[in-house]
Amino acid sequence: MFKPLPFYIGLRYTAAKRRNHFISFISLISMLGLTLGIAVLITVLSVMNGFDHELQKRILGMVPHAVIRSQGPMTDWRQVAKIASQDPDVVGTAPFTQVQGMVTERGQVRGILLNGILPSMEPKVSIIQNHMIAGSLNDLKPGKFGIIVGQLLARYLDLSLGDKVTVILPEASLTPAGVLPRLKRFTVVGIFKVGAELDANYTVINIDDAERILHTDGVGGVRLKVDNLFKAPMIAERIAQKLPGMHYISDWTQTQGNLFRAIGMEKTMIGLLLMFIVAVAAFNIVSALVMVVTDKRADIAILRTMGATPGTILRIFIVQGAVIGLTGLVVGAILGIILALNVSDMFNWLEHVTHHQFLSADVYFISYLPSQLKWSDVAVICGSGLAMSLLATLYPAWRASKVDPAEALRYE
Repeated sequence: MFKPLPFYIGLRYTAAKRRNHFISFISLISMLGLTLGIAVLITVLSVMNGFDHELQKRILGMVPHAVIRSQGPMTDWRQVAKIASQDPDVVGTAPFTQVQGMVTERGQVRGILLNGILPSMEPKVSIIQNHMIAGSLNDLKPGKFGIIVGQLLARYLDLSLGDKVTVILPEASLTPAGVLPRLKRFTVVGIFKVGAELDANYTVINIDDAERILHTDGVGGVRLKVDNLFKAPMIAERIAQKLPGMHYISDWTQTQGNLFRAIGMEKTMIGLLLMFIVAVAAFNIVSALVMVVTDKRADIAILRTMGATPGTILRIFIVQGAVIGLTGLVVGAILGIILALNVSDMFNWLEHVTHHQFLSADVYFISYLPSQLKWSDVAVICGSGLAMSLLATLYPAWRASKVDPAEALRYE
């Protein structure tokens, strides 16, 4: 059976018991450090990918991908929606009216984002219908002044279906009694839950009711849903150029872009910081191999006298270091993949056992720990770890190849 000499001896040196147990301990620590670094790096990056994916799916499933507005109330929104729908990159269109306000009930006050929608068209651009836990969008009948609220807002104000709430708009009305804020009583006809911050301040009413309380004759604009989020600015600009008259556009990068850029930057920085764990483990491989070279000076000298070249000695110790690094890398990758695929369930189990919610939607954007394993990340992490491990073997292996046989055997 063919066994290359450097590979065979390198494997024997790796598996052999050493006179100096401290060297074996350092080798074990190097392997465990590399395993831990790779596993943690894969798991953490998968969690960051999960946050990014869930925020795109949930928050950007609720907020507009792009919006087209006119200078005033838009009365020709059907024509705008028709032209926009003809664009091949537009998935859906719907009219909307949006205004900030406050809602009060039982002495509690909360700031809200009041959204007037057309229930029949809203599912084309929003995921809210898929996350209703009580009621339906179809319960928003024009003239009935119904309102759909998020679960966190309902919990904060102790609301349930059929309850009345008072909506306060940031506009004043002149009455015989003086200047008074504009108020309107609404009936709760639905509650949704998307597991994000929107559950605490996002509310929905019928677009006809929004026009009545705002005293307008048109909608606020047309909302677009596109097939590629990152092309939303270009798509909105292209559609606006086809529309007659003056129109204004905006997209999710202006309202939510900072959030996703922050997540991308955090992922990069956390990845770089955790890579230092792998670098420390690689440095330990250097230390372990330097001590192995010192311990094996006599063996190296004997091999040299038997005809082994400096290149052969170099490859022997590269094999030994590579085996240590590759073992730690493979075990770490397997452990990291297992953790990345199960970290959400483990986190839920921990919350259930401790009876404590670590991620509250009042504080964080989502109330659970998502995870999305990307094989491209695994490949980059494993490739970087392998490169560091191989680089760590070069200096000790070079030192081993420079051992002088006569000097090493002088006192043997």
